[in-house]
Amino acid sequence: MSFDIDLDHRIGDRRIMLQCRSDAGLVALYAPSGAGKTSILNMVAGIITPDQGRIAVAGETLFDSEAGIDLPPERRRAGYIFQDGRLFPHMRVRANLLYGHHGEPPMPFESVLGFLGIGHLLDRWPATLSGGEAQRVAIGRALLSGPNFLLMDEPLSSLDPSRREDILSVIERMKHDLAMPILYVSHDRAEVERLADRIIPL
Repeated sequence: MSFDIDLDHRIGDRRIMLQCRSDAGLVALYAPSGAGKTSILNMVAGIITPDQGRIAVAGETLFDSEAGIDLPPERRRAGYIFQDGRLFPHMRVRANLLYGHHGEPPMPFESVLGFLGIGHLLDRWPATLSGGEAQRVAIGRALLSGPNFLLMDEPLSSLDPSRREDILSVIERMKHDLAMPILYVSHDRAEVERLADRIIPL
């Protein structure tokens, strides 16, 4: 089972619940902004602790309130890709890519550069990158962290149409070539219909 998630969490007066059991490679959570999609990703990543429930990815239990299991974020091996890239502005692209490099990445450093087409960007500063270039670097950093699965939080929302198509193609290749579970959130119906093996409306 790629994703086995049963969450119940209250933030203020809002209750966030999700039940998802799926063997699909890319599972998309689809809902308008403010529905709690990012909070769910943060619970899977270990940044937020659910009030109750269970989270297992690729057969490994990350959180189980009844069993008292709550792995810290660094042990969950999640590659987290944010909508705004979140590159470190004081580090060149090479240093950003190598930050947090550990474990066994799904492909070697040079292969990641070729896969994403970012080898020519290594000596650039993040401030000089286009939105699409920055997002490619952010994806590369996530892959090089040696993840067991990927979390993608609206990775196309800040891009113009041409850059969106560029990153859409990258994500499609990742889904087919890496065989890694991906939990993807978006408010764009056409986007999730193109990418997802399973869509879960919230």
